[in-house]
Amino acid sequence: MSRLRVRPSAPDADGKVLDITPESAGWTHVGFSLIRRSAGEAAAGRDATRETCLVLVSGTADITVGDETFAGVGGRKTPFEDKAPGAVYVPMDTPWRIVAKDAVELAVCTAPGGEGYPSRLIPAEEMSREVRGRDTNTRFVRNILPQDRPAHGLLVVEVVTPSGHWSSYPPHKHDTATDGEETALEETYYHRLDPPQGFAFQRVYTDDRSLDETVCVEDGDVVMVPEGYHPVGTPHGYTLYYLNVMAGPERRWIFRNDPAHEWIVKA
Repeated sequence: MSRLRVRPSAPDADGKVLDITPESAGWTHVGFSLIRRSAGEAAAGRDATRETCLVLVSGTADITVGDETFAGVGGRKTPFEDKAPGAVYVPMDTPWRIVAKDAVELAVCTAPGGEGYPSRLIPAEEMSREVRGRDTNTRFVRNILPQDRPAHGLLVVEVVTPSGHWSSYPPHKHDTATDGEETALEETYYHRLDPPQGFAFQRVYTDDRSLDETVCVEDGDVVMVPEGYHPVGTPHGYTLYYLNVMAGPERRWIFRNDPAHEWIVKA
């Protein structure tokens, strides 16, 4: 199996089925875990040095951060529903706790933190929406925590790619800090498929092909992108959702398309 693909495990006592840390990934910035809880069950956390964005991929929960409680966060049944997820920003060294109101799929997205940004509920109207591409390159984007919203390092976005379409395409990368031209960002892709027995493909490759892997992803998988271009394609009959977490030395998303394929957007 590819070293870039992380498969979900049976839930531990806290409901965690995925846990990617900078140490396990072999990088510096991005952390990602996925917790599943049933109605009435709780999950909690605290990170002394990292900020957190809690994203309810599906389900509803009461979320307490420090002394503040946000009631009834979320509400969509699946990530394929045309509705914003619930999301809460948690500053570093601040305890958080969720109590599920129904079946919950909670993404815990982290990056190195700092002082100055308080906890907050991220409202649906703050999550801007975009349609990117055209024809079979069309996909639907929701910016959960973009670079123009307060955070120290985290960038969080979700994308729905229709059946038979390509996404993160033309192939692009963001692994080199070149002022005004490209930023260096690590990235995770958390994949879901509808129907869930489906599959999709993600290729991760560098210019010199020192990294060149094509990964078959199934429902619930994560693909780690430490560097390189990383397009995704989903076959006929299956809709693909993915949640991206990015972070790096500079909190800006500036990418470079693979020159061999940039003609597609210039045509």
